[in-house]
Amino acid sequence: MRILLTNDDGIRAPGIIALYDALTDSGGHFGAPLGGPDSTVFPIAPLTAQSATGHGLTVHTPLMITQERVTQRMSGIAVDGRPADCVKLAVSDLWPDTFGKRSRPDLVISGMNSGANVGINVIYSGTVAAALEAAFLGIPSIAVSLHMGSSQADFPLAARHGRRAIEAIVAAGLPTPHTCLSVNIPITELGAPPSQTSHYPIRVCPMNTHGLNDKYEKRTSPGGEVYYWAAGHGLDFRTTTEGSDVQELFNRCITVTPLRYDLTKKSIMDTWRDRLKGAASKA
Repeated sequence: MRILLTNDDGIRAPGIIALYDALTDSGGHFGAPLGGPDSTVFPIAPLTAQSATGHGLTVHTPLMITQERVTQRMSGIAVDGRPADCVKLAVSDLWPDTFGKRSRPDLVISGMNSGANVGINVIYSGTVAAALEAAFLGIPSIAVSLHMGSSQADFPLAARHGRRAIEAIVAAGLPTPHTCLSVNIPITELGAPPSQTSHYPIRVCPMNTHGLNDKYEKRTSPGGEVYYWAAGHGLDFRTTTEGSDVQELFNRCITVTPLRYDLTKKSIMDTWRDRLKGAASKA
């Protein structure tokens, strides 16, 4: 299996390093790399943190790239751009330049993000945007995010949970082209009792579609200018639907949510055709 690994926290973020180690494990917890001994995991990720950049693209400045030796085990390519840039550039140029003309990854994994991407946050998430871009290009993809707590996260343990979820997803074969799945791992903190972190059940669940309680702190600069500083909590939703990704994550379950990039609301297409029929005939 050939895997393109990306993220939105930057190529040197602890989440992508831990996930790379878990995916390429050949003698530790798993005993073999994901996909077998001949599998490939190739990191191509942003040079700097791009959290909450959504599906933005770079079009007016060049995409500079550098070869990065991140750890003794992990090397990759850093792109001075956004997560979706990384996937687009990887699929069109960087992957074929490395592995041969017309070659493509079999699977794109984006993460592991430092912070959950549940509910409406998937709209803002660069991690999810990278995965959706891959799905749009016809490559199955999985976004992996970690719910952060008040203490230091145990990224290696969280990454092992992430790999277990990925293994379950691909157990019956790779997802079909254009498939995108968002995976969220519950809080996994250093020093937590094994009873809290040893096993999380996996739940397939829909997005919570309620808005956030947005909060901003009003401040005044030394020069007298008024400005606002975001002060809300990223998981403070107005309400939470039973069985949604938010509720299941708070119940310490690994959540798996299938996503799509087609935003068409097909259920009301005929309503709008009928409503605008007269206007269309006058064109």
